[in-house]
Amino acid sequence: MSRPNILQIVADDLGFGDIGCFNFGMTETPGLDSLYRDGIELSQHYSASPVCAPARAALLTGRYSHRTGAIDTLDGRGLDRIATEEDTLADCLGASGYATGLIGKWHSGALAEEYHPTSRGFSEFVGFQGGWMDYWDWTIQKNGTTARADGRYLTDVWTDEAVDFLQAHSDEPFYLHLAYNAPHAPFQAPEGSEQKHLDRGNNPAVAVLYAMVEAMDAGIVRVLAELDRLGLRDNTLVMFTSDNGPQMRGHGPQATDRFNCGFRGSKGHTYEGGIRVPGIIRWPDGFEGGRRVDEMVHFTDWYPTILAATEASTVNASLFRDGENMLPVLRGDAGSVPEQRFWQWNRYRPLGVCNAAMRDGHWKLVLPEIASAMHVTPDDLEMDRALRYEPERFSHILTDALPPVPRVLPGEVRPELYNLAVDPLELNDLAEQEPQRVLAMRAQLEAWFNEVNRPEVEAIFMTT
Repeated sequence: MSRPNILQIVADDLGFGDIGCFNFGMTETPGLDSLYRDGIELSQHYSASPVCAPARAALLTGRYSHRTGAIDTLDGRGLDRIATEEDTLADCLGASGYATGLIGKWHSGALAEEYHPTSRGFSEFVGFQGGWMDYWDWTIQKNGTTARADGRYLTDVWTDEAVDFLQAHSDEPFYLHLAYNAPHAPFQAPEGSEQKHLDRGNNPAVAVLYAMVEAMDAGIVRVLAELDRLGLRDNTLVMFTSDNGPQMRGHGPQATDRFNCGFRGSKGHTYEGGIRVPGIIRWPDGFEGGRRVDEMVHFTDWYPTILAATEASTVNASLFRDGENMLPVLRGDAGSVPEQRFWQWNRYRPLGVCNAAMRDGHWKLVLPEIASAMHVTPDDLEMDRALRYEPERFSHILTDALPPVPRVLPGEVRPELYNLAVDPLELNDLAEQEPQRVLAMRAQLEAWFNEVNRPEVEAIFMTT
């Protein structure tokens, strides 16, 4: 068997409840439904972070995002950057003879050439470097040139480019990272496509969002059909996921609260709704499909798993990888799976007691978010907006001082404990009933936090 092609499809802010086979037909997603039917469903698939840039860093490097330097989404501050000494899947596969392409959203270094996708292993890049982009009034990069809105819906642009990439590289092994930005804001869909969802009684923002998901799914149908047409289906490892859980916020017509299979929390939270994400993998030549794998699989696992599948080697062997090769598990063989996984995210600098979690088997400890550590300054919010619509104004990140370290008051950190084996929706907090388990898991979480943060990052576990 020849080395497989790799097609890695990543949606943006998509939840389980946005996919037709999980939401009782509230959306029509035949492409994703077919992947679930034909491939392997990962029932406990976890992002590495409840927000975009840190999650993508872990997916590309096999390392917790704290190790990589990508600790927040604020690209104007450079906090989305994967440090230059890190290697990526694209680095490794490119060095192993694969054609490498990234189409869509990057958000792993928006400013400075050394953080550009083509400096991080991708030989081709069609997309945008920051966190979001208008779907109609878009400005993107295309292999060294600038392309501007031409009347096409941006999701369709990514699909068109993906089909072109497959055609151009059908006679050689390839790694295509197809990063749709749907259904991330701004909420814009092809004209009239939201009407059927409005007719079903959905909130206006949710109706548009569902239409965005369906437009993306139509693109996935086209891409999968092209694999079939080119005779590449059987030896292409197709992976689909979302970078984090669904965004649920806003008020009135702009509220995006919606069904997500009952999971608690959403994007930005380390509850299951923020970090447990759809996971599908299909590789007919590699393993039997039509199955479900219940073992816990984490974003950091994809780097070693894909390298094992392609027989490629890591570029920087000195870097410790947090992930495990999951090929034996995917093939149904007995194998050990890590029992412990960790998460933590807040704004500007890591604060270990804020919005953190760990799993130890079926037990999960959660340290909920602390409001003072989740705020973004108006200046940073304005730069985030300006980078989308006026990117030519900026060539360097902001280097003025970060906002002060938030003060955490005694009693403000209140650990929660859940037994996910019987309570996957995190409804029954067992912290008071299991105080010794809470103490032990919190000590492990603190040890992990102190070990993974980069020396130059001002990371704090506790401040009072």
